[in-house]
Amino acid sequence: MPQDDAWDADASREIARSKRPPAGLYGAVPDEPPREPDDREPEDDEELEEIEEIEVVPVRRQLSVAIAGFSALLGLALILGAQTSAPDSRWPFAVVLFGVQLLYLLAWTMALNPPAAKTTASISAVVALIADYLSISRTPPGLLPLLLVALGGFAAALIGQFVRAGDRSRISDSWRTTLLIVLGVVAYAIPIVLTRQEVGTQTVIVAAAATAVSLLVSRVTDAIFPKPRIAAQVPRGAAGIVLGAMLGTLAAAGLGSVLVLPFTPAKGAVVGLIAAVIANLVDLAVNFGEAGRRLAGDAPTFWLARHMQGPLGAFALVMPFAYAMAHWYIA
Repeated sequence: MPQDDAWDADASREIARSKRPPAGLYGAVPDEPPREPDDREPEDDEELEEIEEIEVVPVRRQLSVAIAGFSALLGLALILGAQTSAPDSRWPFAVVLFGVQLLYLLAWTMALNPPAAKTTASISAVVALIADYLSISRTPPGLLPLLLVALGGFAAALIGQFVRAGDRSRISDSWRTTLLIVLGVVAYAIPIVLTRQEVGTQTVIVAAAATAVSLLVSRVTDAIFPKPRIAAQVPRGAAGIVLGAMLGTLAAAGLGSVLVLPFTPAKGAVVGLIAAVIANLVDLAVNFGEAGRRLAGDAPTFWLARHMQGPLGAFALVMPFAYAMAHWYIA
Protein backbone atom coordinates (compact mmCIF):
# COMPACT_ATOMS: atom_id res chain seq x y z
CA MET A 1 0.00 0.00 0.00
CA PRO A 2 2.77 2.53 0.65
CA GLN A 3 4.07 1.90 -2.83
CA ASP A 4 0.63 2.63 -4.24
CA ASP A 5 0.52 5.93 -2.29
CA ALA A 6 3.92 6.95 -3.66
CA TRP A 7 2.83 6.11 -7.19
CA ASP A 8 -0.33 8.17 -6.73
CA ALA A 9 1.75 11.18 -5.52
CA ASP A 10 4.12 10.96 -8.50
CA ALA A 11 1.22 10.68 -10.91
CA SER A 12 -0.46 13.75 -9.40
CA ARG A 13 2.71 15.82 -9.78
CA GLU A 14 3.06 14.80 -13.46
CA ILE A 15 -0.56 15.67 -14.18
CA ALA A 16 -0.17 19.11 -12.53
CA ARG A 17 3.06 19.75 -14.48
CA SER A 18 1.37 18.88 -17.79
CA LYS A 19 -1.50 21.29 -17.10
CA ARG A 20 0.86 24.23 -16.35
CA PRO A 21 0.68 26.85 -19.23
CA PRO A 22 3.81 27.45 -21.27
CA ALA A 23 6.02 30.45 -20.55
CA GLY A 24 4.65 33.72 -21.83
CA LEU A 25 0.96 32.71 -21.89
CA TYR A 26 -1.89 33.69 -19.55
CA GLY A 27 0.25 35.86 -17.32
CA ALA A 28 3.03 33.36 -16.84
CA VAL A 29 6.56 34.67 -16.45
CA PRO A 30 8.01 35.22 -19.96
CA ASP A 31 11.34 33.87 -21.02
CA GLU A 32 12.59 37.33 -22.17
CA PRO A 33 13.10 40.19 -19.70
CA PRO A 34 10.41 42.89 -19.81
CA ARG A 35 11.05 45.92 -22.01
CA GLU A 36 11.76 49.21 -20.32
CA PRO A 37 8.87 51.66 -20.67
CA ASP A 38 9.40 54.59 -23.07
CA ASP A 39 9.03 57.86 -21.22
CA ARG A 40 8.23 59.80 -24.38
CA GLU A 41 4.64 59.86 -25.51
CA PRO A 42 3.56 60.06 -29.16
CA GLU A 43 2.73 63.75 -28.71
CA ASP A 44 6.29 64.44 -27.58
CA ASP A 45 7.60 62.69 -30.69
CA GLU A 46 5.42 64.91 -32.89
CA GLU A 47 6.73 68.04 -31.16
CA LEU A 48 10.31 66.87 -31.71
CA GLU A 49 9.58 66.31 -35.39
CA GLU A 50 8.09 69.81 -35.69
CA ILE A 51 11.16 71.33 -34.02
CA GLU A 52 13.44 69.47 -36.41
CA GLU A 53 11.41 70.72 -39.42
CA ILE A 54 11.73 74.46 -38.56
CA GLU A 55 13.41 76.19 -41.47
CA VAL A 56 16.20 78.63 -40.66
CA VAL A 57 15.82 81.58 -43.03
CA PRO A 58 19.25 82.71 -44.24
CA VAL A 59 20.36 86.34 -44.01
CA ARG A 60 20.78 87.91 -47.44
CA ARG A 61 23.73 90.22 -47.02
CA GLN A 62 23.27 92.30 -50.17
CA LEU A 63 19.61 92.81 -49.34
CA SER A 64 20.46 94.00 -45.82
CA VAL A 65 22.93 96.52 -47.25
CA ALA A 66 20.32 97.73 -49.77
CA ILE A 67 17.73 98.29 -47.03
CA ALA A 68 20.36 100.12 -44.99
CA GLY A 69 21.07 102.41 -47.93
CA PHE A 70 17.37 103.11 -48.46
CA SER A 71 16.99 104.01 -44.78
CA ALA A 72 19.93 106.39 -44.98
CA LEU A 73 18.55 108.08 -48.11
CA LEU A 74 15.13 108.45 -46.53
CA GLY A 75 16.60 110.05 -43.41
CA LEU A 76 18.81 112.33 -45.51
CA ALA A 77 15.78 113.51 -47.50
CA LEU A 78 13.92 114.44 -44.31
CA ILE A 79 16.96 116.19 -42.82
CA LEU A 80 17.75 118.26 -45.92
CA GLY A 81 14.11 119.04 -46.53
CA ALA A 82 13.62 120.31 -42.98
CA GLN A 83 16.89 122.25 -43.04
CA THR A 84 16.15 124.03 -46.34
CA SER A 85 12.46 124.65 -45.64
CA ALA A 86 11.91 128.41 -45.41
CA PRO A 87 8.66 130.35 -44.79
CA ASP A 88 8.21 130.97 -48.52
CA SER A 89 9.62 127.70 -49.86
CA ARG A 90 7.94 124.81 -48.10
CA TRP A 91 6.31 123.40 -51.21
CA PRO A 92 9.48 121.59 -52.39
CA PHE A 93 9.62 119.84 -49.02
CA ALA A 94 5.94 118.96 -49.38
CA VAL A 95 6.58 117.46 -52.83
CA VAL A 96 9.37 115.30 -51.44
CA LEU A 97 7.18 114.16 -48.56
CA PHE A 98 4.29 113.38 -50.92
CA GLY A 99 6.60 111.04 -52.83
CA VAL A 100 7.49 109.34 -49.55
CA GLN A 101 3.80 109.10 -48.69
CA LEU A 102 3.11 107.32 -51.97
CA LEU A 103 5.91 104.86 -51.26
CA TYR A 104 4.48 104.21 -47.80
CA LEU A 105 1.02 103.77 -49.30
CA LEU A 106 2.29 101.29 -51.87
CA ALA A 107 4.31 99.21 -49.42
CA TRP A 108 1.81 99.01 -46.58
CA THR A 109 -1.29 98.53 -48.75
CA MET A 110 0.33 95.59 -50.52
CA ALA A 111 1.55 94.13 -47.22
CA LEU A 112 -1.65 94.52 -45.18
CA ASN A 113 -4.08 93.93 -48.08
CA PRO A 114 -7.10 95.79 -46.67
CA PRO A 115 -10.62 95.30 -48.10
CA ALA A 116 -11.17 97.25 -51.33
CA ALA A 117 -7.44 97.89 -51.56
CA LYS A 118 -7.64 100.18 -54.60
CA THR A 119 -10.37 102.30 -53.04
CA THR A 120 -8.49 102.50 -49.74
CA ALA A 121 -5.26 103.48 -51.50
CA SER A 122 -6.99 106.16 -53.59
CA ILE A 123 -8.66 107.71 -50.54
CA SER A 124 -5.38 107.61 -48.62
CA ALA A 125 -3.60 109.43 -51.47
CA VAL A 126 -6.22 112.20 -51.37
CA VAL A 127 -5.82 112.35 -47.58
CA ALA A 128 -2.06 112.77 -48.02
CA LEU A 129 -2.55 115.72 -50.38
CA ILE A 130 -4.99 117.42 -48.02
CA ALA A 131 -2.70 116.85 -45.04
CA ASP A 132 0.28 118.35 -46.89
CA TYR A 133 -1.74 121.37 -47.95
CA LEU A 134 -3.03 122.03 -44.43
CA SER A 135 0.41 121.60 -42.93
CA ILE A 136 1.65 124.44 -45.16
CA SER A 137 -1.31 126.81 -45.21
CA ARG A 138 -3.04 126.34 -41.87
CA THR A 139 -2.43 129.16 -39.38
CA PRO A 140 -1.52 128.62 -36.63
CA PRO A 141 0.19 125.34 -37.50
CA GLY A 142 -0.88 122.43 -35.34
CA LEU A 143 -1.58 118.73 -35.16
CA LEU A 144 -5.37 118.92 -34.74
CA PRO A 145 -6.19 119.59 -38.44
CA LEU A 146 -4.11 116.57 -39.44
CA LEU A 147 -5.93 114.38 -36.93
CA LEU A 148 -9.30 115.51 -38.29
CA VAL A 149 -8.16 114.77 -41.84
CA ALA A 150 -6.98 111.31 -40.77
CA LEU A 151 -10.31 110.52 -39.09
CA GLY A 152 -12.25 111.76 -42.13
CA GLY A 153 -10.11 109.68 -44.47
CA PHE A 154 -10.52 106.61 -42.27
CA ALA A 155 -14.32 107.03 -42.30
CA ALA A 156 -14.31 107.47 -46.09
CA ALA A 157 -12.19 104.35 -46.54
CA LEU A 158 -14.59 102.31 -44.41
CA ILE A 159 -17.55 103.57 -46.43
CA GLY A 160 -15.76 102.52 -49.62
CA GLN A 161 -15.21 99.07 -48.17
CA PHE A 162 -18.94 98.64 -47.51
CA VAL A 163 -19.83 98.67 -51.22
CA ARG A 164 -18.99 95.05 -52.03
CA ALA A 165 -20.26 92.18 -49.91
CA GLY A 166 -16.91 90.37 -49.98
CA ASP A 167 -15.11 93.45 -48.67
CA ARG A 168 -17.86 94.18 -46.15
CA SER A 169 -17.40 90.83 -44.45
CA ARG A 170 -13.73 91.59 -43.75
CA ILE A 171 -14.14 95.03 -42.21
CA SER A 172 -14.55 93.80 -38.63
CA ASP A 173 -11.18 92.06 -38.81
CA SER A 174 -9.21 94.57 -40.91
CA TRP A 175 -10.33 98.04 -39.81
CA ARG A 176 -7.10 98.34 -37.82
CA THR A 177 -5.03 97.88 -40.96
CA THR A 178 -7.04 100.58 -42.73
CA LEU A 179 -6.49 102.96 -39.82
CA LEU A 180 -2.77 102.19 -39.83
CA ILE A 181 -2.47 103.02 -43.53
CA VAL A 182 -4.34 106.33 -43.23
CA LEU A 183 -2.46 107.43 -40.10
CA GLY A 184 0.86 106.56 -41.73
CA VAL A 185 0.40 108.83 -44.72
CA VAL A 186 -0.78 111.66 -42.48
CA ALA A 187 2.21 111.23 -40.17
CA TYR A 188 4.57 112.23 -42.99
CA ALA A 189 2.98 115.69 -43.04
CA ILE A 190 4.06 116.34 -39.44
CA PRO A 191 7.63 117.41 -40.40
CA ILE A 192 6.18 120.34 -42.36
CA VAL A 193 4.17 121.42 -39.32
CA LEU A 194 7.26 121.17 -37.12
CA THR A 195 9.33 123.37 -39.45
CA ARG A 196 6.80 126.14 -38.82
CA GLN A 197 7.16 125.90 -35.03
CA GLU A 198 9.86 126.79 -32.57
CA VAL A 199 12.62 124.16 -32.22
CA GLY A 200 10.58 122.01 -34.61
CA THR A 201 13.17 121.96 -37.38
CA GLN A 202 15.92 120.89 -34.97
CA THR A 203 13.70 118.16 -33.58
CA VAL A 204 12.99 116.78 -37.05
CA ILE A 205 16.72 116.76 -37.82
CA VAL A 206 17.66 114.97 -34.59
CA ALA A 207 14.84 112.41 -34.79
CA ALA A 208 15.43 111.67 -38.49
CA ALA A 209 19.19 111.34 -37.96
CA ALA A 210 18.76 108.96 -35.03
CA THR A 211 16.27 106.86 -36.99
CA ALA A 212 18.46 106.70 -40.08
CA VAL A 213 21.63 105.85 -38.15
CA SER A 214 19.92 103.15 -36.08
CA LEU A 215 18.40 101.44 -39.13
CA LEU A 216 21.62 101.81 -41.13
CA VAL A 217 23.80 100.32 -38.41
CA SER A 218 21.41 97.49 -37.56
CA ARG A 219 21.04 96.39 -41.18
CA VAL A 220 24.75 96.63 -41.98
CA THR A 221 25.52 94.66 -38.82
CA ASP A 222 23.07 91.99 -39.97
CA ALA A 223 25.01 91.75 -43.22
CA ILE A 224 28.29 91.24 -41.33
CA PHE A 225 27.38 89.50 -38.06
CA PRO A 226 23.68 88.46 -37.85
CA LYS A 227 24.01 86.82 -34.43
CA PRO A 228 22.54 85.85 -32.07
CA ARG A 229 19.50 85.16 -34.21
CA ILE A 230 16.29 86.60 -32.82
CA ALA A 231 14.23 83.81 -34.40
CA ALA A 232 14.92 81.08 -36.92
CA GLN A 233 12.30 82.43 -39.33
CA VAL A 234 13.43 86.07 -39.02
CA PRO A 235 16.72 86.98 -40.74
CA ARG A 236 17.81 89.48 -38.09
CA GLY A 237 20.43 89.46 -35.35
CA ALA A 238 20.19 90.90 -31.86
CA ALA A 239 23.65 92.45 -32.13
CA GLY A 240 22.49 94.75 -34.93
CA ILE A 241 19.39 95.87 -33.05
CA VAL A 242 21.34 96.77 -29.91
CA LEU A 243 24.23 98.40 -31.76
CA GLY A 244 21.86 100.41 -33.95
CA ALA A 245 19.98 101.79 -30.95
CA MET A 246 23.22 102.74 -29.22
CA LEU A 247 24.80 104.52 -32.19
CA GLY A 248 21.52 106.22 -33.10
CA THR A 249 21.36 107.66 -29.60
CA LEU A 250 25.00 108.72 -29.82
CA ALA A 251 24.41 110.50 -33.13
CA ALA A 252 21.45 112.38 -31.68
CA ALA A 253 23.49 113.42 -28.63
CA GLY A 254 26.22 114.73 -30.93
CA LEU A 255 23.69 116.79 -32.88
CA GLY A 256 22.22 118.09 -29.64
CA SER A 257 25.63 119.49 -28.70
CA VAL A 258 25.90 121.61 -31.87
CA LEU A 259 22.31 122.83 -32.21
CA VAL A 260 21.07 126.03 -30.67
CA LEU A 261 19.38 126.19 -27.29
CA PRO A 262 17.19 124.79 -25.81
CA PHE A 263 18.79 121.70 -27.35
CA THR A 264 21.53 120.07 -25.25
CA PRO A 265 23.41 116.78 -25.60
CA ALA A 266 21.18 115.24 -22.93
CA LYS A 267 17.97 116.29 -24.68
CA GLY A 268 19.34 115.15 -28.00
CA ALA A 269 20.21 111.76 -26.50
CA VAL A 270 16.68 111.33 -25.11
CA VAL A 271 15.08 112.19 -28.45
CA GLY A 272 17.55 109.94 -30.24
CA LEU A 273 17.01 107.01 -27.90
CA ILE A 274 13.23 107.14 -28.33
CA ALA A 275 13.51 107.47 -32.10
CA ALA A 276 16.07 104.67 -32.41
CA VAL A 277 14.10 102.24 -30.26
CA ILE A 278 10.85 102.96 -32.11
CA ALA A 279 12.53 102.59 -35.49
CA ASN A 280 14.13 99.24 -34.66
CA LEU A 281 10.94 97.86 -33.13
CA VAL A 282 8.85 98.80 -36.16
CA ASP A 283 11.43 97.39 -38.56
CA LEU A 284 11.64 94.17 -36.56
CA ALA A 285 7.84 93.89 -36.31
CA VAL A 286 7.65 94.03 -40.10
CA ASN A 287 10.10 91.12 -40.32
CA PHE A 288 8.04 89.08 -37.87
CA GLY A 289 4.86 89.86 -39.80
CA GLU A 290 6.40 88.66 -43.03
CA ALA A 291 7.62 85.49 -41.31
CA GLY A 292 4.12 84.87 -39.98
CA ARG A 293 2.62 85.17 -43.45
CA ARG A 294 5.22 82.76 -44.79
CA LEU A 295 4.51 80.18 -42.08
CA ALA A 296 0.76 80.52 -42.64
CA GLY A 297 1.22 79.72 -46.31
CA ASP A 298 0.00 83.13 -47.53
CA ALA A 299 1.35 84.68 -50.69
CA PRO A 300 4.38 86.88 -49.95
CA THR A 301 4.25 90.62 -50.45
CA PHE A 302 5.74 92.07 -53.62
CA TRP A 303 9.51 92.07 -53.02
CA LEU A 304 10.05 95.82 -53.44
CA ALA A 305 7.20 96.75 -51.12
CA ARG A 306 8.26 94.09 -48.63
CA HIS A 307 11.75 95.49 -48.24
CA MET A 308 10.69 99.16 -48.09
CA GLN A 309 7.95 98.54 -45.54
CA GLY A 310 10.13 98.54 -42.42
CA PRO A 311 12.03 101.82 -42.93
CA LEU A 312 8.94 103.65 -44.20
CA GLY A 313 6.90 102.52 -41.20
CA ALA A 314 9.72 103.43 -38.82
CA PHE A 315 9.99 107.05 -39.98
CA ALA A 316 6.19 107.40 -40.04
CA LEU A 317 5.86 106.37 -36.39
CA VAL A 318 8.84 108.42 -35.23
CA MET A 319 7.36 111.73 -36.48
CA PRO A 320 4.41 111.90 -34.02
CA PHE A 321 6.79 111.18 -31.15
CA ALA A 322 9.09 113.92 -32.44
CA TYR A 323 6.16 116.35 -32.36
CA ALA A 324 5.36 115.36 -28.79
CA MET A 325 8.99 115.76 -27.70
CA ALA A 326 9.23 119.19 -29.34
CA HIS A 327 6.24 120.49 -27.37
CA TRP A 328 6.42 118.69 -24.05
CA TYR A 329 10.12 118.03 -23.46
CA ILE A 330 12.43 120.28 -25.48
CA ALA A 331 10.51 123.55 -25.47
